[in-house]
Amino acid sequence: MIKRDWIYAWALLLPAFVFLITFTHLPAIETLLNSFWTTPKGRRASVFTGLGNYEQMLTDPIFIKAMVNSAIYAAITIPASIVLALVMALLVHRSFRGVGLMRMSFFTPTVLPLIAVANIWLFFYAPGFGLIDQIRLFFGLPSANYAGQPDTALYSVAIVAIWKEAGFFMIFFLAALQTVPQTLREAAAIEGCSRWTFFRRITLPLIMPTTLFVSVNAVINAFRLVDHVFVMTKGGPDNASMLLLYYIYETGFRFWDTAYAAALTVVLIAILGVVGIGQFFLADKRVHYK
Repeated sequence: MIKRDWIYAWALLLPAFVFLITFTHLPAIETLLNSFWTTPKGRRASVFTGLGNYEQMLTDPIFIKAMVNSAIYAAITIPASIVLALVMALLVHRSFRGVGLMRMSFFTPTVLPLIAVANIWLFFYAPGFGLIDQIRLFFGLPSANYAGQPDTALYSVAIVAIWKEAGFFMIFFLAALQTVPQTLREAAAIEGCSRWTFFRRITLPLIMPTTLFVSVNAVINAFRLVDHVFVMTKGGPDNASMLLLYYIYETGFRFWDTAYAAALTVVLIAILGVVGIGQFFLADKRVHYK
């Protein structure tokens, strides 16, 4: 009986296991191997170069710029999207007239394709006739090109990512808030506990598993989503909004240096692996599972 259950279990897992190996693990291994070779061009076969592609990164100014931009971008979007999602979840975690409409408005950016979101914000940022410029002109302020200036381009695309991601994370926080027992709220109210104290001492520790899940996904999305960069700035101006994944795309598909792109991909995977594992073990100490 135990052997039959074991066979059934593996039969159910086999399709997902095959897809995972085929489309995730094997490409990752092949990417790692390709990073040690040069890119084949025409009749010139690839040559084993060892760590040559990785050594090239140390003297590549665009790679260094992309790494700095990615760090700044992640430092902005990760905490901002998490905090905004939690605030929105707290706002709609109660019954009042129009709560359904408010929840839908918060979640709507999530269901929109990122390409469409980028085009919407391009209209907002458009100098002269964009929404933001119209507001500035109403108050007598000069026109500004936020997505076209090196000093503001990176922050402009970061705002788009926050607006897009916060609604998605809100759903998880809202579900977590609904699991907090009502009896705890009633007991806290009887004891005269303030809302802030209840949130800090009771609610926040109870939703920490969800917070950990959301934070890990926020880190991944900070390095994974570049569609809006492709539409809005293409990494410019002067690489001011160049992110690591977009640089990988340009290197591999625009300049067709697949070997160097493979090395960049390995670096990106290593960064995500180290940050994700470290984040999990550090945050797991503060997570209270039921």
